[in-house]
Amino acid sequence: MNYWLMKTEPSTFSWDDLVRDKKTGWDGVRNFQARNNLKAMKKGDLAFIYHSMDDKAVVGIAKITKENYPDPKDKDWVAVEISPEKKLKRPVTLAEVKADKRLADMVLVKSSRLSVQPVTAAEFDMIVALSEKKVN
Repeated sequence: MNYWLMKTEPSTFSWDDLVRDKKTGWDGVRNFQARNNLKAMKKGDLAFIYHSMDDKAVVGIAKITKENYPDPKDKDWVAVEISPEKKLKRPVTLAEVKADKRLADMVLVKSSRLSVQPVTAAEFDMIVALSEKKVN
């Protein structure tokens, strides 16, 4: 299994929208590196849903339910289908991720603008663990 992080602006499409809709096609990605990441996704992989803009936090976990297919808006690009798997116990902010030295090599820290990015199994587990810790 592989792990990913998918960014969305909550004012456009949020975690709550995904829960309400039960599944969605993740389309509209127009970056070659992010497209390659979509192409690498396999059914059953897990992806963090990250609210960009104001929230800047990992808020939930989605499951890839359909591997890449042509983006309905532009056949030169691809989309995947995702469904909600689990809401994190609490959002994990970008500031928390950056403050944790164990996550210093995470793509979110090094290339924060990439909209679809890989996450290692260790990073995935650390983010989930951080979500379960109370913040002072």
